[in-house]
Amino acid sequence: MSTAAAVARPNTVLADLLPASRVRDAALVLGGAALTGLAAQLSVPVPGSPVPVTGQTFAALLVGTALGARRGFAALALYAVAGVAGMPWFADGSSGWGAPSFGYILGMMLASAAVGALARRGADRGVWRMAGVMVVGSAIIYAVGVPYLAAAAHLSLGRAVSLGLTPYLLGDALKAALAMGALPAAWKLVGRRG
Repeated sequence: MSTAAAVARPNTVLADLLPASRVRDAALVLGGAALTGLAAQLSVPVPGSPVPVTGQTFAALLVGTALGARRGFAALALYAVAGVAGMPWFADGSSGWGAPSFGYILGMMLASAAVGALARRGADRGVWRMAGVMVVGSAIIYAVGVPYLAAAAHLSLGRAVSLGLTPYLLGDALKAALAMGALPAAWKLVGRRG
């Protein structure tokens, strides 16, 4: 199948433009997990919060959008399982499920599936639609991560919001702006080459 045919075909995500095979899917899942693990090492502590600012949420949303729901979820599940098993690729080279920020990783798994499903419907091809995808993905991550933080750190939900959501909104807006440019541009580039 030519690239142009793949671009024109509905229900396509960027990863679908590569020749289909199980090896491709396994490599994409492994690569998505590794990208998320590497991005998690871009970590800046937030004073007073047990949750650092990292690149992992951005990577998780990009992985889901580029790979689609099934492969995106599989990549983030592999990332989570390997980290729980001891791979030191959570934020700051940590591992395990006991950290108060582990709920965000669980949220990333769900968010990658959701944004992948939206991308399969074409939501990654326009700037404003991509903004909506990032908002939905971030909301899912926080919907799981903040209550987990509250439970794990023995905080009220309000305190968990002030420590685990509010300080990150500006960074999320910057990540959304990057994605709003990157993914629609990738589709345009692929369309020109087809």
